[in-house]
Formats: sequence, C-alpha cells, structure tokens
Amino acid sequence: MSLRHAVVHAAFLATAVYIATMIPLSAEPTFAQQNGDKAFHALVTDAKDMQTDLKNVVFYWEEKVSDTSFIPHELKHLPVKRGTATVNIKFDGVKQVEVTAASEKTPPTLHITLTSGKTGDFPLAIDGSFKGDSDFGQVDLPVHGLKKLEFK
Repeated sequence: MSLRHAVVHAAFLATAVYIATMIPLSAEPTFAQQNGDKAFHALVTDAKDMQTDLKNVVFYWEEKVSDTSFIPHELKHLPVKRGTATVNIKFDGVKQVEVTAASEKTPPTLHITLTSGKTGDFPLAIDGSFKGDSDFGQVDLPVHGLKKLEFK
C-alpha cells in the first residue's frame, strides 16, 4: 500500500469513528427531552355531548408542503389569535377551554380559563384537533366539533 493510500485510509477511518461516536451523543438529549415532557390529561365534551377521557393530550395540525405531502405537528400549547399576534397558550396554565362554533370559513372562538382564574376569548389561529389516548384507543377530536375541554 502506498503512503498516500495509507493516509487517505487512516483519515477515512478516523472520520468514520468520529461520526459513529457522535451519533449516539447527539440522540441522547432529544430522547431525554421527550421523556421529560409532561403528559396532559383532559375530559373532552364534543358537540354531541359525548364525553371522552383523554390521556397524553396534544394539539395536532398538519402543515401542507405540497399537494401530496405534509408535516405533522404535535403541540402542548394552543395557538390562538390576539389581534394580529399569535399567542401560544401552554397547556400547563389552562384549566378549561370552551369552544364556540363559527362559520366554515371562520375559526372557532375559544373561551380559555387559566388555572390562575383569568379568562379570555380567542379565535383559534390554526385549524387542528386534540389527539390523545382513551381506554378504547387513540382519539382525534377536531376543535370545530368540540364544546369543552377540561384539563385534569
């Protein structure tokens, strides 16, 4: 083996070893963050007065990238409008959400009661749904079909 070939081979091996050792290290903080997230539990009442007990509640919406693809988003906050601003109200501070239906082209209005007792009315900023786990399986409840959501 020539000296030039040996140097290239050694550089390749050093790079491979470096990459192999860095991949697990970069994955660990992400895993730790996911395990450290708080799981939310809520009692949801839909427009037909059907109550569902949801565990691991998230606000779910899909960002359309093209006609055939999208990016799913699972949030632990509610994106609502306040004037021209979008406000992200974290589930941690929410006690109850009451939904007032609107027309097809207008987002529903959310009457949000915080754990501190403060209340406010906000139009939903992004059309989405609440997802979670029930005793019977995974549930997807569109916001426009809900009456109330009570965090436990």
